[in-house]
Amino acid sequence: MNSKLLAPLLRLSAALMLCAGLAAPAAAQGEEASATLRKVRDTGVIVLGYRVASAPFSYLDAKLKPIGYSIDLCQRVIEAVKKRLELPDLEVKLIAVSSATRMPLVANGSVDLECGITTNTAERQKTQAFSITTFVAESRLLSKRSAEIRGLEDLRGKPVATTIATTSIQFLHQVNQSRRLEMKILGGMDDKDAFRLLQTDRAVAYAMDDVLLRSALAGVANPGDYVISDEALTVEPYALGLPRDDAGFKQLVDGVLADLYKRGEIHAIYQRWFLAPIPPRGINLQLAMNEAFKRVIARPTDSADPNHYR
Repeated sequence: MNSKLLAPLLRLSAALMLCAGLAAPAAAQGEEASATLRKVRDTGVIVLGYRVASAPFSYLDAKLKPIGYSIDLCQRVIEAVKKRLELPDLEVKLIAVSSATRMPLVANGSVDLECGITTNTAERQKTQAFSITTFVAESRLLSKRSAEIRGLEDLRGKPVATTIATTSIQFLHQVNQSRRLEMKILGGMDDKDAFRLLQTDRAVAYAMDDVLLRSALAGVANPGDYVISDEALTVEPYALGLPRDDAGFKQLVDGVLADLYKRGEIHAIYQRWFLAPIPPRGINLQLAMNEAFKRVIARPTDSADPNHYR
């Protein structure tokens, strides 16, 4: 073909290819950037991990349906995924997870989005990713008032309960060694099991995040018999658990949460679960939003550094 005729044809072909690229839907571009979104698109299923008894974040209602603060946040993410992938009938598969199984199931790809009470730490980031922070808790000691436990020194040589595979049990082991407290650390299979060790006097204290301690006390007949320590042991930035090395999916999840924060909708969600009666028993935790989380809402962060929240 004559070179004078070939040149215009090549330019036209290039222009058509460029237009085709520009016309490609944002959904397809987003899928290509995210292994998780590609998997969800190909299978038509997104898998959520939930906790069965971690009120008010993630727990079962009277009909055994997962509900809670973290579940509400994940529902917003699901709606965004449906819109991004143009899959209005996207199937949501629910998998119950525990303290011990939640992170392995995210790490091996069995769970796409973990909607529970998991603290974002630098160590945990080696196996999975986290969304921007969704709540800031502090771990404290719960004890019977008669035991007069005010801090760690009062636990020297005594049995202390907490839950396995949590930051609390890691902290207790570290401080036990560094301060030579000679505590006997007892690990419950879940939070209820750990609290039961305190209730039955097999432990003199139960170390756990303050919001979960308040939730535990709300369910007993004699909450006045217990006291939560004034001293905070650690700072716990909670986040939604995500697959590691999937920047595209993390960007979507973070965008949903940041938008909730920016528009102020997070305050209504918080009010529903921490400042109002919650099902199935109408318990009201009456837990005002702390200053650390207010700062996160104003300036969203996914920092795993506890000092960032002090």
